[in-house]
Amino acid sequence: MGMPSFNVSRFPLTLSLLSFLSLNIEAAPEYRYHFCSNETTFTPNSTYQSNFNHLLSSLSSNSMRESGFYNTTVGQTPETTVYGLFFCRGDLTTDECQDCVSTAIKEVEQYCPVEKVAVIWYSECVLRYSNKSFFSTMDEHPSVSLYNIQNTTEQDRFFLLLGASMNEIGVKASTAPPGSKKFATKEANFSELQTTYSLVQCDPLLSSSDCSRCFVNLISYLLSCCAGKQGGNVLNPSCYIRYEIYPFYRVQSTPSSAPESVLVAPPPPNIVTTRKGKGKISSVIIIAIVVTIAASVVLVILAYCFLRRRARKKSDAINEESPKQSDGLLNYHAASEISAVESLQFDFVTIEAATNKFSDDNKIGEGGFGKVYKGVLLDQKKVAVKRLSTKSLQGLEEFKNEIILIAKLQHKNLVRLLGFGIEGEEKLLVYEFMPNKSLDIFIFDSKRRSQLNWKTYYNIISGIARGLLYLHEDSRLKIIHRDLKPSNVLLDHDMVAKISDFGMARIFSENQNIANTKRVVGTYGYMAPEYAMEGVFSVKSDVFSFGVILLEIISGKKNSGFYLTEHAQTLLAYAWRLWCEDKVLEFVDSFLMESCSTSEIVKCIHIGLLCVQEDPQDRLTMSTVVALLGSDSIALPKPKHPAFSVAKFIQMDEISVNELSFSSIVPQ
Repeated sequence: MGMPSFNVSRFPLTLSLLSFLSLNIEAAPEYRYHFCSNETTFTPNSTYQSNFNHLLSSLSSNSMRESGFYNTTVGQTPETTVYGLFFCRGDLTTDECQDCVSTAIKEVEQYCPVEKVAVIWYSECVLRYSNKSFFSTMDEHPSVSLYNIQNTTEQDRFFLLLGASMNEIGVKASTAPPGSKKFATKEANFSELQTTYSLVQCDPLLSSSDCSRCFVNLISYLLSCCAGKQGGNVLNPSCYIRYEIYPFYRVQSTPSSAPESVLVAPPPPNIVTTRKGKGKISSVIIIAIVVTIAASVVLVILAYCFLRRRARKKSDAINEESPKQSDGLLNYHAASEISAVESLQFDFVTIEAATNKFSDDNKIGEGGFGKVYKGVLLDQKKVAVKRLSTKSLQGLEEFKNEIILIAKLQHKNLVRLLGFGIEGEEKLLVYEFMPNKSLDIFIFDSKRRSQLNWKTYYNIISGIARGLLYLHEDSRLKIIHRDLKPSNVLLDHDMVAKISDFGMARIFSENQNIANTKRVVGTYGYMAPEYAMEGVFSVKSDVFSFGVILLEIISGKKNSGFYLTEHAQTLLAYAWRLWCEDKVLEFVDSFLMESCSTSEIVKCIHIGLLCVQEDPQDRLTMSTVVALLGSDSIALPKPKHPAFSVAKFIQMDEISVNELSFSSIVPQ
C-alpha cells in the first residue's frame, strides 16, 4: 500500500507537528491534537445541544470502566441524535483513564463549542463524537502526524527495525480476541545504548481486518513522514501508532504484571482454530492480515527510498531560498516545517485550474502581499487563493508561519486555512471562501457602508473581539497577531467576522507577557506606539489595533491619512477631542445614527478610547472588552489621553504601507 493521498479535500486537517514530551504517569493527560468540522454546527440551547451535553455526561460517568472503552448514543430523531465514544490506552489504570476522559471532555468543549463532529487525541486516550454513526467504521480522515525533530543515526537500519516492530505489534493488536483492548507494545534494541519503544492501538469496535488496514495505512505514513526521526506519532479517529527512543508507556519487565491485551500474544497463524459464529478469527483472516502487512512493508520501503530522495531535493531547494536563522518554531528549519505540513498541499495544477489560470475575472482582492482569487475546486467547493507576489516581503518563513499557525487554530471568528501550494517561486494559500470579502470594503465605501445596520456592525465588532480573545487567552497558544486591520477581517455569507492573515503572528510562551524585536511588522495607522517606535509588543498591541478598528467602524473614517482632514491630526485625536467636549455623537457616521442605540454606540466609543491609551497598562484586555460588549451593567473607567502621536514619529521609509518586514512564529 502506498502513501495516503495528500488531497486536501480528503485530508482537511492533516498536519505534522513536533513532539518532545516524555511520559509522566502522574502528570496531566498529554494533549496531542484535536479536530472539529466547521461544516456542521448546532444551535445553542437546542435539543441537539441537550443531547450533546447528555452524551458527554454519559461518557464521563462511564470512564471508570475496566475495559477503558465506552460508546453510546443519545437522541430520538436523526436530526438530534449524537454518537460518541472514548478508548483509553491499554496500559492505563481506571483512574488514569477517567482523568484523561474528563480532561478531553472539558477541553473539546472549549475547542469545538458548537461543532457536531469532533475528535481529540491525548497520549492516554481518544474521544470523539458525531451527528452520524461511526461505530465499527474505520475512518482515515483526518490524519495527523507528529514527530520529534531529533534525527537518528544509521537511519536505514533504524527504519527497518521500526518497520518490523510496528508490523509485529500491528498484527498482535488487530488479531486480539473480540472484546479485548486492541493494543500492543514492543521494545527493540537498536544499539547497546538505545532502545525503540513502539505502540499501536485501535478502536475496540473495529473488526480485525479494519483494524489491520488502519494500522497498515498509518505505518506506511509514519515511515515516510517521520523517517529518520527519534520519535513519531500518527493519529486518525480509528487508530493511532507511536514510537520513541524513551519509554512513554508502562514497560513491563515480566509478562505476569502487564495488561492481558499487551502480554497475551495470539497463537501463531498456522495453528489458529476457529468456530463459526463464535467471534474468533479464522486462519484466512489471519493470513490475509499478515500478507497485507508484509506486502505493505515492501511498498513502504520502496516509497521510503523514493520520498527520501525527493525530500532531500526539496530540502536543498528550500534551503537555497531561505537564509539560515537562529530561531524557528521549536528550533526547526524551513525545510522541516514545510515537510511537516505537506499533507495540506494542493497540486499547483489543481489551484491553477480552480482559478481559471488566475484570470483577472476571478481576482477579488490585491495588496502588498500579492493578489487574491476566487476559485472553484473539482468538488464545486469555493475557495479563496492568495497568490503571494514574488516581490512581496512575505517570504518562505511567513508563508510556512501562516500554514502552521492557522491549521492549529479552530474558532468561529478565525478564517479557516484549507491548504497551500508551492511551485518554483509560486507560493499560494488556499482559504475558505468569504463571499462578503473584507471589512474595509464596507466601512470605507459610502455606498456599501449603508448596506449594513448598526446591529450588524455591532456583531462584527463582537466577533473580532472574540477572535482576539481566543488568540490571546483561550487557545492552547498565546498568539499576538501584530497586523490586525479591517482588510484582515473577512466576512462570511452571514457577515460573521473572521480574523485572517497570520503571516506576522508571534507565539508567546505560557508565562510570557511582553517581547521586543528589531524587526517591526504591521500596518501604518494600526500599530501601537510602543511597538512602532521601540519594537515592544504584547497582547496590548493587538488591543490597540482593535481600538482603532472600532473607532473606524463607528466614524466611517480611516485613521491613516486622517491628518489630511480639518478635524484633527489623527482619528484618535478627533475622538478624544469630541469626548472631552461632550460632543461624542458628532464622531458617529450619520448613517449609523439612524439605526443605532445611542447608549450602545457611546459605550463602543468609550471602549475604543480605552483600547488606544498611550500606556499599554491602561488599555483593556480582550476578555474585558468581550464582557463589556455583552453587558450594559458593567461600569467603565474614564479614558485618559490616547496615543495619537504615532504618525509624527514614524518615517515612512522604515515601514511598508501594507506588509512590513516579517518574523517567524517563535516563542520569544
